[in-house]
Amino acid sequence: MAGTRKTPTTDDPLAPVTIAVGQEDLLLDRAVQEVVAAARASDADTDVRELAAPDLQPGTLDELTSPSLFAERKVIVVRGAQDLAADSVKDVKAYLGAPAEEITLVLLHAGGAKGKGLLDAARKSGAREVACPKMTKPADRLAFVRGEFRAAGRSATPDACQALCDAVGSDLRELASACRQLVADVEGAIDDAVVARYYTGRAEASSFTIADRAVEGRAAEALEALRWSLATGVAPVLITSALAQGVRAIGKLASAPRNMRPGDLARELGMPPWKVDRVRQQMRGWSADGVSVALRAVAQADAGVKGGGDDPEYALEQAVITIARAARSR
Repeated sequence: MAGTRKTPTTDDPLAPVTIAVGQEDLLLDRAVQEVVAAARASDADTDVRELAAPDLQPGTLDELTSPSLFAERKVIVVRGAQDLAADSVKDVKAYLGAPAEEITLVLLHAGGAKGKGLLDAARKSGAREVACPKMTKPADRLAFVRGEFRAAGRSATPDACQALCDAVGSDLRELASACRQLVADVEGAIDDAVVARYYTGRAEASSFTIADRAVEGRAAEALEALRWSLATGVAPVLITSALAQGVRAIGKLASAPRNMRPGDLARELGMPPWKVDRVRQQMRGWSADGVSVALRAVAQADAGVKGGGDDPEYALEQAVITIARAARSR
């Protein structure tokens, strides 16, 4: 299996052996993707084999790294290398001493005490190492976001990076996706106002879509919008607020004097004229009792999402269904 090959730099993704160490799935996946991309840039027909620890039986590595008649380039990825059986570890250690030509071995290792002998052997052999630590500290996630923008060749202010972390949360995949989205959608510098407008604006827009469908009696569409909003991380309190505003607008318009001119009515109700027109269309199926029932449902949902219940999603669904029924109470 031994072969003569130029010794690469430690940053070369085509190093004979790469160890990606840590428990952050996104970073582990990226470490693999970087090696595969480099291999395929060198040879478009590169064969990529991914194995979990139980798949690497004694003799498997020798078989996969044996010289091929066609001298094809291969990338062999072993996930969960810390869980390899003793005989397989022996095979990998032997391979580290004499890596094969045109083969790139990538070992994904969680770090820690388990399987430390293999990790030490890989390091001693001069393997390229990529750190993939779990990012549990806010400062680490902030640095990650800054790095994402920098890698994309874009500038983002410190306040923008912090606002993005606050809006999206701690999931690294979601943060990476949010950075890509902003880079694709926003021209020029990315600041905290851009992030606030993009994320808060989306949350409010989707919340009011739910409210509009509910007060129009379109329960199925309101529930679909609700589930989408919750799945994309819209805060439940924003949704209950939008529902409350929607129902109150119906009640306000229903109790307003009928002979008022449109401009005066808009001022009286504190709504722009276009909103008065929309609410007038929405209120056609409503009764006074329906408004009371809907307001109680919103109050219950509000209590549910603020800690008064075990299932905020269920509380919101019940409110949406009750409001949609009330919209047909006349």
